[in-house]
Amino acid sequence: MNPPPASPASRPGLVNALSFDVEDYFQVQAFAASVPRSSWESFSPRVEANTGRLLDLLAERRVRATFFVLGWVARHRPAVVRRIAAAGHEVASHGMDHTLVYTQTPEKFREETRACRSLLEDLVQAPVIGYRAATFSITAASLWALGILADEGFRYDSSVFPVHHDRYGMPHTPRFPYTVLLDGGLRLTEFPMSTVDAFGLRLPVAGGGYFRLLPFVLTRLALKRVNRRDGRPFVFYLHPWEIDPGQPRIRTPNPLGSVRHRLCLKRTEPRLRSLLGQFAFAPISEVLAAHPPAEELSLQAMAGRGRG
Repeated sequence: MNPPPASPASRPGLVNALSFDVEDYFQVQAFAASVPRSSWESFSPRVEANTGRLLDLLAERRVRATFFVLGWVARHRPAVVRRIAAAGHEVASHGMDHTLVYTQTPEKFREETRACRSLLEDLVQAPVIGYRAATFSITAASLWALGILADEGFRYDSSVFPVHHDRYGMPHTPRFPYTVLLDGGLRLTEFPMSTVDAFGLRLPVAGGGYFRLLPFVLTRLALKRVNRRDGRPFVFYLHPWEIDPGQPRIRTPNPLGSVRHRLCLKRTEPRLRSLLGQFAFAPISEVLAAHPPAEELSLQAMAGRGRG
């Protein structure tokens, strides 16, 4: 049985960062080879209903979060963005059309990042200060993006995953928030995706597919470890499509990606409901304000660690 609803102040432990990457089921990287961006408008949208379900759950649990919204979603479903902001959540940028950062030129990245931020700020009438790259694609090959983000007015990024992975990862960068020192005196806070170090390995525990596929007890224990042993807040993320087991199937030449996308979708919402009852959460900007980074790292040092 899930625990009863509780306000963040009544839950024990640190206040952690809760985030959602707002994109539709057909926009994920697993389907990029079989679902071109030019076809997106032909799919039946589900992001509005799924995001609404998440907002209802958060209202029930009295929890606020950060929503990294894809610019394409903001342009085609502006009511989603307005509803997120009206409910008191933080709106942040997820880029314009889910293009991997390391496949873009710096000029193209700046253009689409600026366009997405402008679109979101027009909708919410408030500054957008946070960014998360599609598929955590700020890596050692695309660290130049951090300087562009800072130059464009972003104050924090949450794109770096300090693990080994076939699509992303900077395995030896810090596990907890740090300040990146950039050229021209610019600074940007990095809130990396959460991991635990155990048995000589660095294991991802930040949410998403890991939350669906790993036993829930392991996720819960790992997050408690981050709070209690490390004494730090963690960052947790999900996508609206991950609470939607009824979403249409998409044929793809990548069967592993398709299976990974659909596996255990029925588990997500009940697990999220339970998690919200056991840990305290707030938007990323508020967590960073309460726990400012204690470590500074130059871009060059970060690049060196990221290649490890």
